[in-house]
Amino acid sequence: MPAQEKRVTWAELFFDLVFVVAVTQVSGLLHDDHSWPGAARALVVFVPIYWAWVGTTMHANLHDVDRTRARLGVFAVGLCGLFMALALPEAYESHGLLFGASYWAARLLLFAMMRRSYRGVGFNPFTAAAFVTGPLLTLGGLADGDVRVALWALAAGVDLLVPFLARRRMARIAYEPSHLPERFGLFLIIALGESVAEACKVAAEQPATPARLAAVAVAFAVACALWWVYFVFAAGAIRYALRTAEVAMEVIRPVLPYGHLGFIGGIIAVAAATGEVILHPLEHPRADTAALLFGGTALYLATFGYTRWQMFHTVSTTRLSAAALCLALLPLATYVPALAAMAALAAVLVALNAWEARTAHRYEDPERDFPYPNVERRTA
Repeated sequence: MPAQEKRVTWAELFFDLVFVVAVTQVSGLLHDDHSWPGAARALVVFVPIYWAWVGTTMHANLHDVDRTRARLGVFAVGLCGLFMALALPEAYESHGLLFGASYWAARLLLFAMMRRSYRGVGFNPFTAAAFVTGPLLTLGGLADGDVRVALWALAAGVDLLVPFLARRRMARIAYEPSHLPERFGLFLIIALGESVAEACKVAAEQPATPARLAAVAVAFAVACALWWVYFVFAAGAIRYALRTAEVAMEVIRPVLPYGHLGFIGGIIAVAAATGEVILHPLEHPRADTAALLFGGTALYLATFGYTRWQMFHTVSTTRLSAAALCLALLPLATYVPALAAMAALAAVLVALNAWEARTAHRYEDPERDFPYPNVERRTA
């Protein structure tokens, strides 16, 4: 590990502002259509946006993006991301070509910027996106209806599959381990911020009744509890796993790009449902709203089971149990007012955090860099 750890730059933080807009737009799509097909369409357009962000983050990890040329490259990708975000509300209607062509332009830029770093690794996410998924998204933008959805879904699937297929070739790439957990944690903060923003936006457009204000307070408690689950316990474990892994890519690939897709997808689902609860706090939630609220939280918590297994080959009993409890409460949520259902969810998350704080306290070291109990430490 280098003597001085690589830190996130101001250029990267500015670049992230584009993706605040993008996450808001994806959440809006999900808010407008809670159905399973609607959720699938939101996921299909979110994957390219997320993958463009991941590609830029990998570029920033391997290069000094405080240099003028690299900084301008990051901003150029950011402009492409902004066009994608602008196209999202009508991506399946009149703005499909803008969405697809913007993604292809972003991937061509990233391919040009990363070509030297991946010399000798011809099959990698940057070549696949520049020459396969980018053209597929652009062709999809020219198509209509189900053909567009099918082409974009195929492109999203290829983007997700390539890092797994190329994992052995990419193992030779020397990523800087301290920078990546910080970057992915910041993207998760963007998603959590969107959930808070959605709550405020919906509440501001309606009368400030006591029930609605209570719903805003409970929604904020849910967001805080989701933050707590990740940043108080899991973030330190990810840094520790990267520092001590024999092959960093074997942790980077499954835990960061793949694992955080699950985390962020769950948060976006919760954000979309939160808006519905605040809009109608005393009405019984519809089944699709309850599915987003409890199912999104279950996905978020269950993903910790996946990432912990990938890092330490141990089972995250508490979080998987809490995920199962969320799924068990899901069918019951439609029989109570939406505010009560969200309060029950908040209670589950607060109880989970309280239990983990109690059990992990005596295992934590002063630097809080390894807060998982019952996991054998590895020497670096």
